[in-house]
Formats: sequence, C-alpha cells, structure tokens
Amino acid sequence: MKSTTRVQLSVMMFIEFFIWGGWFVTLGTFLSSNLHASGGQSADVFSTQSWGAIIAPFIIGLIADRYINAEKILGVLHIIGSILMYQMYRADDITVFYPYTLAYMILYMPTIALTNSVAFHQLKNPEKEFSGLRVWGTIGWIAAGLLISYFFHWDSKENVSNGLLKNTFLMSGIASLVLGLFSFTLPKTPPKKSPGEKVTLKEIIGLDALKLLKNRNFLIFFVASVLICIPLAFYYQNAHAFLTYAGMSDPTGKMTIGQASEVLFMLLLPLFFAKYGFKKTILAGMLAWALRYALFAYGNAGELSFMLLLGIALHGICYDFFFVSGYIYTDSKAGEKYKSAAQGLITLATYGVGMLVGFKIAGMITDAYKISDTAFDYKMIWLIPSAIAAAVLLLFAVLFKDEKVSK
Repeated sequence: MKSTTRVQLSVMMFIEFFIWGGWFVTLGTFLSSNLHASGGQSADVFSTQSWGAIIAPFIIGLIADRYINAEKILGVLHIIGSILMYQMYRADDITVFYPYTLAYMILYMPTIALTNSVAFHQLKNPEKEFSGLRVWGTIGWIAAGLLISYFFHWDSKENVSNGLLKNTFLMSGIASLVLGLFSFTLPKTPPKKSPGEKVTLKEIIGLDALKLLKNRNFLIFFVASVLICIPLAFYYQNAHAFLTYAGMSDPTGKMTIGQASEVLFMLLLPLFFAKYGFKKTILAGMLAWALRYALFAYGNAGELSFMLLLGIALHGICYDFFFVSGYIYTDSKAGEKYKSAAQGLITLATYGVGMLVGFKIAGMITDAYKISDTAFDYKMIWLIPSAIAAAVLLLFAVLFKDEKVSK
C-alpha cells in the first residue's frame, strides 16, 4: 500500500472517531444540565445509537454494497450529518433535540462499516495491517476529549452551567463536514454486488448465522453478550454526568484514560488469550465491568479519586477482553461461509438489541434514584449494573464449557 494511501486512511479513521468522541462522551451531562432531561429522556437519546446500529446493515446491504462506491456514500452521509449536528447545536429543548439525534445516528452508524470497507479494500494483509490504521480512530477519540477539557474547557463546572457544552456539537459538525468532503478524495471502493444481484434479508442482518445458536457454548456466549451490554449502557449514559456531579475536574479529558487503556490492552490481548484461553479472558472482561462500577459507587473526587480513575482505566479490559475476544471467538465458530453473517449478527445483538435494553434500564434506574433536580444517589446507580455484571459472570462461568479457540 502506498504511503499516501496509508496517510489518507489514517486521517479517515482519526476524524471518524474524533466526531463520535467529540459529542457522545459529554452527552449525558449536556442532556441533564442544558436540556434538563430526565433519566428516561436521556435513555431515549442514547438509544438512538442502538437504532442506528439496527438500521445500519440495511443502508450498507441495500445501497453501499450494490449501487454506490463506499467512499462516496461515506462522504454524503457525513455532509448530511454535519447539517444535523448543527441543528443539535441549536436545539434548546429535548423534544427538538431528539429527532435530529435519531436521524444523525441512523446516518452515522453505517459510516463505521463504510470506513472499514474502504480500509480493507486497500489492504493486502488485513490481519496484520488493519489494527495499525484502526488505532488512529482511538487516537482521534482521545484528541477530542483532550480538546474539550484542556483547550476549550467546555466541561468545567462554570462553563457547563453557562451552556458552553453545546459547542461540542459544533466542533463535531465541522469535523463531519471536513470528513465528508475528504471522503471524495479517498481510494475508490466499488460495490461488492452488482445492482441486479439478488440480496436477501438473511444476508443483510446476518440471520444465516442463527444456525450457530444450535451450539450450546455459542448460545451461552450470545446470551451473555446481550446481557453484558446492560451494564455497558450505564457507562455511556451516566459516567460523564457522574464525574461532573462528583466534582472531578476536566472529566472529559480524564475519560480518555479509558481509550489509552484500550490501546494498551489490545496489544496485551493476544498474549492473555494464548496463555489463559477464551473463557478466562472473557471472564476477566466481565469481572472488570463489575469491579469498575463498584469503584464508581464507593469512590469520590476527593481523597478517593484514585478509585474513579482506576474505574475509567479498566475500560481497556472491559472492552477488549470481552468484545474483541468475543469477535475472535465468533469468527472461529462461524466457519468461512458464515464469517460476515456471524459478525453482523453479534453486532446487531449487542450494539443494537442489548444496548437498546440497557439504555432503557439505565434510564429507569437513574430516575428511580433521583433525589432532586440536581442530585442523584449514584452509589445505587452504579451498584446495580455492578451486580448485573457479576450475575452475568456467574452465569457464564457455570454454563460455558472451556474450549480451544483457533486464532
């Protein structure tokens, strides 16, 4: 691959995740402080990510894979997304904000698969080369958080009170416009199927892979994957608002510790996987979820601030050891014929159905432990997902039979 192409693809990945990290991390705080949203209303907004994940395969399967080059539809989606992001920036009421967010996420979630398609089309050895490109996405997410906290200071207590957190949407909108225009300069990635080629619903959403559920171990893994997304939703929806409420300075910047941890444990994962196997690796990921929420429940922004920082740093184990090792396991069980379908199915089940249920539960729990308009019993809000993660861990430990996984 040419060095100029590698630079183009790295820039693409950087901006793609800079956009998401530039507004999604602080969204919970923005909704409660600027739009005075309830836990249930916040859950509805966060659930737009899940609806986007559910609808994304149809956009990819029906349009991008058949009619239009991936880089062109990527550009169009991001340009439209920049307009929607500007409308989110202008919105001053949750009922106005929600429809724009829903429309935006329906358009944004397919772009993740599109960026992967553009990258994979140019790689001769994806297994070795892709991670070197994808890491720029994580760096982009980190860069957005550092800008918000340490350059613009939009997440300081004073600026949050003054409504400056809405500027995150303006920043992400500008980045979306830049990526939209830049996408038209990316290497050509033609459709995989011809316009006249028949495409089925089973292919689009990965239903062919349902055959894998006949395997008891895969069924247990599949159910556990859906259930672990419930505590995951609590982190996305409540972590930034909680850290802000607790009085932690520069919460957005400090939350990038989680992404730095993700990069580190991504490198350590193959070693851990080889030494301990799939079952112990995924159990470590589940244990990290339970532990991090217990740390959030009992930590504070004062003398126990190390507990909050450690909880953030556990993100690498939480995500990599469960989700990334889960992708490897799914790939090994699917076989050549169902590899794509299986990955599509597990993504639909987790980021679609699992997170949708998770955000709903997180919203209900947040409302149930609301003390006043500005106060919450965060100890209970975190202990509940910690208990859920522990229960999933026990379920998996007892029912899943250890097996060797080909990597």
